[in-house]
Amino acid sequence: MSEVLETTKFVVDNARHVKINQKKITEFCNNFEESYISHWIKQGPYDLTKLNDEDKLHFLLVFNSTSFSYWGEPKWTIDYHGEKCDGSWGMIAALGKNLENKVPLLNMKWLSAMDEKEFEKITKGNVKIPLLKERVQILREVAAIVAQKYNGNFSLFFKEANGDAMKLLSHIITTFPSFNDSSPYKGKTVYFHKRAQLLVSDIYQLFNGCDYGKLKNINQLTACADYKIPWILRKLGILSYSESLAQKVDNKMEILHGSEEEVEIRAGTIWANELIKQKLRKKIPTIDSIHINDHLWLLSQAKSPHDKPYHLTRTTAY
Repeated sequence: MSEVLETTKFVVDNARHVKINQKKITEFCNNFEESYISHWIKQGPYDLTKLNDEDKLHFLLVFNSTSFSYWGEPKWTIDYHGEKCDGSWGMIAALGKNLENKVPLLNMKWLSAMDEKEFEKITKGNVKIPLLKERVQILREVAAIVAQKYNGNFSLFFKEANGDAMKLLSHIITTFPSFNDSSPYKGKTVYFHKRAQLLVSDIYQLFNGCDYGKLKNINQLTACADYKIPWILRKLGILSYSESLAQKVDNKMEILHGSEEEVEIRAGTIWANELIKQKLRKKIPTIDSIHINDHLWLLSQAKSPHDKPYHLTRTTAY
């Protein structure tokens, strides 16, 4: 069992604010079809297939370095080819738009020297993107490491993992401090590694398990604990919140990063996904957590005016 599953299981077993509904998991699995499996980024606003393989790696690195905490009133939104994009779609669209305008976003040396004004131009939308300073700091740090240690080529970093997804994950976490995602809970350290796991998953799926995507042990990745997936799990009835937590979430009160409630939401997300995977493997033996994760995230993009809010936590973790 991975350290993410092991440590989040302790949280789920001791949770006071978040519960997993097994009956709703069964209902979900009974209605799930193999055709639902789709890599979330392939449905995005920018077509990454127009990039060469090394640029694809750099795009995924830049995106996953800066993709977190988009919520706000009003929510940050950008226009891209006549469409309004927000959240992760907005970041992908912003990066794509700037690449089309010949901004050297995939050049690690250029990124390592980028300032806040430049990144504010890159992400220009209806409002300033939240945590702009933090995004720039992370991106500069990541780019500088790749520029200095790997001659500006992320594929050289990638090769050190020797085709092992878990070695790649560990290498990302130890090399880039901002990808190390953990929280304390009842005296223990709980690991999530949301952005690092998503980066590995995105590489594997974008390359269809071939070339740079030829990674063993991909089945050991877990769900990526963000704010959209617990939201859809709650909407499906798979996750339920205590009265006090539900009141905070539904009234858009900020849940502090690292708080008991937030850690339980994230741990419940990972284990709900894991339990879904275990049940679905009886009819789809090849399904992995990353496939369920992507399906749930894509489900969360369908919005209704009657929807309850998702939990609000201001953090660079997700």
